[in-house]
Amino acid sequence: MNKLILFLLLTNVNVSCKQRETEQKNLSGEKVTISESTTNTTNKSMDTATFGAGCFWCVEAQFQILDGVNSVSSGFTGGTVKNPAYREVCNGTTGHAEVCQIAYDPTKISYDELLAAFWQSHDPTQLNRQGNDIGTQYRSVIYYHNEEQKRLAEKYKKELNTSGAFEKPIVTEISAIGPFYKAEDYHQNYFNQNGSESYCQFVIQPKVEKFKKVFKNKLKD
Repeated sequence: MNKLILFLLLTNVNVSCKQRETEQKNLSGEKVTISESTTNTTNKSMDTATFGAGCFWCVEAQFQILDGVNSVSSGFTGGTVKNPAYREVCNGTTGHAEVCQIAYDPTKISYDELLAAFWQSHDPTQLNRQGNDIGTQYRSVIYYHNEEQKRLAEKYKKELNTSGAFEKPIVTEISAIGPFYKAEDYHQNYFNQNGSESYCQFVIQPKVEKFKKVFKNKLKD
């Protein structure tokens, strides 16, 4: 992947303050319906993004450190089974993907910037896997909450494919958000609470360090 191309496409977005305010109204103006277990914030100044990029422990650890991200919840969506348990999803029979639902302040970080972080956080050219995590539950997917998010996701996916930013075609799924089911409590804030475990040390930590270098100007203090 050519990182320079990626950033020219996604992070060099010239938006005036007035345009940003208009975009914020459009994004927050549409009511997002998320049934069952939900992490959608009641703070009207917050918007919601939902991404699947392999193991949700990795995704959570990366997005948590971005300035403007208020909270990240690990869970499941995209399948047919109601209130699935983690073990069910791991079997690959529920249709659900492991995802992170992100509550963010659009005055501090834009959806465009979150998309840039999403593309950088994993390999979107791998179908139904990330590294040694294999199965449809680990698919690369963007679940949009409104038409503007859908438009931006499709636009950048097309531009990245056209530019050759990745050596292979992007296989990321772009779908409307459905019911979101929050994962068990022990999955939440996983990396911060289990940093000494081998998976955290050898899989998550290197991803987080790489992510920090790329987005050093967008990290929380």
